[in-house]
Amino acid sequence: MADTVSSPSFVETTDSKNAFDLGAFVGDLNFEDHLTNDDISLEGLEQELEECKNNDVVANILSKGTKLRDYTKGVENDLRKLELDSIQDYIKESDNLVSLHDQIRDCDSILSQMETLLSGFQGEIGSISSDIKILQEKSMDMGLRLKNRKVAESKLAKFVEDIIVPPRMVDILVDGEVNEEYMRTLEILSKKIKFVQVDPMVKASKALKDVQPELEKLRQKAVSKVFDFIVQKLYALRKPKTNIQILQQSVLLKYKYVVIFLKEHGKETYNEVRAAYIDTMNKVLSAHFRAYIQALEKLQMDIATSDDLIGVETRSSGLFIRAREPLKNRSAVFALGDRINILKEIDEPALIPHIAEASSNKYPYELLFRSLQKLLMDTATSEYNFCEDFFGEQSIFYEIFSGPFGVIDEHFNLVLPNCYDAIGLMLMIRIIHQHQLIMSRRRIPCLDSYLDKVNISLWPRFKMVFDMHLSSLRNANVKTLWEDDVHPHYVMRRYAEFTASLIHLNAECGDGQLDLNLERLRMAIDDLLIKLAKNFLKPKQQTVFLINNYDMTISVLKEAGPEGGKILMHFEELLKSNTALFVEELLQEHFSDLIKFVKAKASEDPMSSPDKPITIAEVEPLVKDFASRWKGAIELMHKDVITSFSNFLCGMEILRAALTQLLLYYTRLSDCIKRIVGGSALNKDLVSISSIMYEIRKYSRTF
Repeated sequence: MADTVSSPSFVETTDSKNAFDLGAFVGDLNFEDHLTNDDISLEGLEQELEECKNNDVVANILSKGTKLRDYTKGVENDLRKLELDSIQDYIKESDNLVSLHDQIRDCDSILSQMETLLSGFQGEIGSISSDIKILQEKSMDMGLRLKNRKVAESKLAKFVEDIIVPPRMVDILVDGEVNEEYMRTLEILSKKIKFVQVDPMVKASKALKDVQPELEKLRQKAVSKVFDFIVQKLYALRKPKTNIQILQQSVLLKYKYVVIFLKEHGKETYNEVRAAYIDTMNKVLSAHFRAYIQALEKLQMDIATSDDLIGVETRSSGLFIRAREPLKNRSAVFALGDRINILKEIDEPALIPHIAEASSNKYPYELLFRSLQKLLMDTATSEYNFCEDFFGEQSIFYEIFSGPFGVIDEHFNLVLPNCYDAIGLMLMIRIIHQHQLIMSRRRIPCLDSYLDKVNISLWPRFKMVFDMHLSSLRNANVKTLWEDDVHPHYVMRRYAEFTASLIHLNAECGDGQLDLNLERLRMAIDDLLIKLAKNFLKPKQQTVFLINNYDMTISVLKEAGPEGGKILMHFEELLKSNTALFVEELLQEHFSDLIKFVKAKASEDPMSSPDKPITIAEVEPLVKDFASRWKGAIELMHKDVITSFSNFLCGMEILRAALTQLLLYYTRLSDCIKRIVGGSALNKDLVSISSIMYEIRKYSRTF
């Protein structure tokens, strides 16, 4: 199209002809020639017609009945006309197209010039990039060399700083006093010595030959100087009345680095310092504990001797026994009493002997024992922590305390074989247990083996003293112990207080072996009490004696706490059975005929035995006898109970049980009379149940 428009001949033709014959230019289009072509196939025509059935155009043609060939010609003519019109439009715009072609050619020329210019720029930029890359490589090389020089400079500076010995450091180590500045200088010297000894590069350095002799001289001088200084401080611990803990914390710990320096650079000298400290503290602490123990011994109050046993009689004639009698009357040998308070004051400060001595007070041994153990715990805790902080060794503690442990062991070896105070021994066992818990909370393990050893030594002694009490009951002389008195026996009171004390002390520990021993002791006292009761001539007195002792024992066990357990239940059962026995004996004493009749015949039907029926003649004497003296008999029973039982509450409980049982007997008698023929004749002599109930309530009010 472009070539046609730009042709001059074509332009001239368009100018010379006003009417352009398109038919001549395009030619006639004959479609009929194509329709007769033998290659046309009608295969698939039906399918195509079926598909075009829904087409609107095809449907319109078919509806009008137009022939397809005519319609096809019309369409072809329309297309040819549109094509010719389009060509005419292009011819009209030919000038504009020529102008557009010229503009495109000019633009192409300009773009060609720009391409040439940009190619030149690209070449110049490539040259600049190459220069920049060269400069970058040079810069990186210079940076690397600078970095290497800085590293070398820093290492060299550090080497010089680590190996050089400044004059100021020499002056301080040689002529200076041992103070904080001296400690800091020692640290610097230690670093220099380690630097020279450890770094392999230094060993190959020529500077080492100049510096090493000077460092060795300074090390020897520093070791000698700090040794003299620290030994002088250690000897200050030996001065009398020196507060060791304050001296350790405020003075020695300030110079902790001296020991570290000696351990690292003067091992032999460190061992001398270590040995000097161990020797000093061993002697000082041993002397302190020995003096403290001697002062405590002056405050000791003897509680029990080998004769102070449960089954030993009180009637003795010895001078010392008489002097101890007031103490025994207070049951201090067997009763826990206020001695239990020591377990509430377990972590209180230790006793100060001269203050206690000034007040002329005496103390049971367990209190002195607690004070000694408390002092040992506090001293050991302080010393253990100091040894770990100052020396960095825990083993030093055990070497130091071998002396104090020996002093305390010597004391126990003298005290324990002469200790017959079972309550005191059990208290000491509890104290040791509490102290073990305290040391565990402090996280200080240094006394574990010692406290275990003391505990192990206390238990056999306690068992031996306990067995002495047990043997005293088993081998007791009943004739010398028996007293013609139905009130609680002093041996039973001793047993009750002793058992209650041990049960109370064993409540938290729950030692099963002690429970078994208490059961053995209970069996022994049961046997002894029965033997003592048999010395009374009357069965009633025997029963009263047993009831009084059982009741007293139960009261003592309950006062000690709710831990009585099986022992308490055992005595409650004995009290119950003996109370029932006494009630029967008491009623038999005043209403024997009535009880005999009720037990023999009251439960039978009066007409069940036709040969021997119950008659009014048999019952009438019983009814009249009861009506005439029942109130007096009850009053006598009341007086009997009041005088027989030491515990008023227990006595009134027994009286009420007796009256209740009497009411039951009399009720059965009344029921029996109602079943007798003609029994109504005795109604006038029968005491009403309400009257008996009134008397019972009267004594209940008294109760």
